[in-house]
Amino acid sequence: MSDKVESINEGIARTVKLTRTDRAERDTRSFDRLRGKVALVVGGASGMGAAEARLFVREGARVVLGDIQDERGRALAEELGDAAAYVHLDTRSESDWAAAVDVAVTTFGGLHVLVNNAGVGRYGVIQEMDPKQWIDLIDIMLIGSYRGIRAVTPAITAAGGGSIIAISSVDGVASHAGLSGYSSAKFGVRGLVRSAALELGASNIRVNTIVPGLVDTPLIRPEGAPREALAPMEEQVPVGYAAEPHEVALAALFLASDDSWYVSGSDLLVDGGVMAKVPLEAR
Repeated sequence: MSDKVESINEGIARTVKLTRTDRAERDTRSFDRLRGKVALVVGGASGMGAAEARLFVREGARVVLGDIQDERGRALAEELGDAAAYVHLDTRSESDWAAAVDVAVTTFGGLHVLVNNAGVGRYGVIQEMDPKQWIDLIDIMLIGSYRGIRAVTPAITAAGGGSIIAISSVDGVASHAGLSGYSSAKFGVRGLVRSAALELGASNIRVNTIVPGLVDTPLIRPEGAPREALAPMEEQVPVGYAAEPHEVALAALFLASDDSWYVSGSDLLVDGGVMAKVPLEAR
C-alpha cells in the first residue's frame, strides 16, 4: 500500500509544482492583529519564545519577555525597542510570576495574553533517572504552567479577557523511551488547559495549547550543530522539513488574536502532519 501511495505522490509531483510562500517574505508580513494588546511571553529569550515576541511586536502588541537567560532576554528587549520589556522569570517562582505581571500592568497598562514556552529537555530511563530531576521537570513545565495561569488570570480578567496559551509537544500526545518526565509534564499541561478553559470561560479568557512537532530550536539541534543533523528526523515529517520557530509563532499569533475568540480548551497541532500517521505501516 505504501509503495502505491508513494507512486501516486511521485506522479503528482511530476505534473504539479507545489510552492510555499518564501519564508523570508512570510516573515515580513504584518496585519496589525494584536494592536492594543499586551502579552507576557515566557521563555521569550530564544527559540519559539523569541520568534513569538518578534512577531507579536510586529503585529502591534507590547511584550514582556520572561526568561532565566537574562543576557539574551535583555538583548532581545533592546532590539524590540519601546514595545518590549524584560524580566527574570523562573516558572518555579511565584514571586517571579507576580513581578512579571506587575511589569506588564505598570509599564504597558494591562495584560491580555500569556504564552508559556518554558521547557527543558532531560533524558533518562525511569530506572536510572534521578527522581529529583524528574520532579524538577514537572515543576518547571507543569506546575510552572499552573502558577502562570494563577498569576495572570486577575490581570487578564481586569483587561476584559484574553488568551492563555501553553506550549505542549507531540511528546505530550505520544512519547519516546527516556522521556517519561518530559512527556508527563507535557501531557499534564494539556489536561490543565482543559480544566482552566472550563473555569475561565465566564471571564472571557480562552485557554489553549499549541502542540509543536519537530522544530529547529536548541532543544532539538544544539547551537553549533549543522542543519544537516536534523535530516534523519525531517525524513519522518510528512511535509518534509523541520519547522522554524516562526512557524510556531504564527500559531501563537492566531490564538493570541481575536481571530480565535471562539477557540478554547483545544490543542492546535503544529507538527507538519507527524501525528496524522499510524506508526505501523502495512507492507
